Amino acid sequence: MNIALRSLIVIAVWALSVTTVLAQPKPAARTEVATFAGGCFWCMEPPYDVLPGVISTTSGYIGGQKKNPTYEEVSAGTTGHTEAVQVVYDPSKISYPRLLEVFWRNIDPTTPNAQFCDHGSQYRSGIFFHNDEQRRLAQASRAEIDRTKSFKAPIVTEITPASTFYPAEDYHQDYYKKNPLRYKFYRANCGRDARLEQLWGKRGG
Repeated sequence: MNIALRSLIVIAVWALSVTTVLAQPKPAARTEVATFAGGCFWCMEPPYDVLPGVISTTSGYIGGQKKNPTYEEVSAGTTGHTEAVQVVYDPSKISYPRLLEVFWRNIDPTTPNAQFCDHGSQYRSGIFFHNDEQRRLAQASRAEIDRTKSFKAPIVTEITPASTFYPAEDYHQDYYKKNPLRYKFYRANCGRDARLEQLWGKRGG
């Protein structure tokens, strides 16, 4: 084999190997799940959707007994579920403590079985942990809030193991995007922002 032909073969093999390496799919980012209940789930999606590292938010129901509950059943308060939002996130870009920080500052932790204008166990606030590390961090964050809070009322937000999460009906997903005027009207009339400012001060995330 002459030198020229050998050189062509070497170059071809090298090009093939480079092409193969470049064609390899990148490994998918590791994701984790966090679940929070803060009253109306329409209002809990927006604070998380804007965070870098959050991949998706899903409104749904958790903490009850009935399988595949409907919105009508949950809103009637007969299934034991609470409205919640499930957050899928990239832990290399955002931490669970940051998600907890956003959670606390978007709820009223002083009202049992209620959030703002919505009343009933289906609107109770809660952190539903998916592993021991989330439980530890959630309990630590609650203790820190209790230590530093400016309000006198006790914190009643639950910290419990995550059970089966049932996504809500499609029309509830991204409601604030699909129906912005109705969403803003509901939020304002429910007194959510006024109460949050009273509890936490001016909104800062």
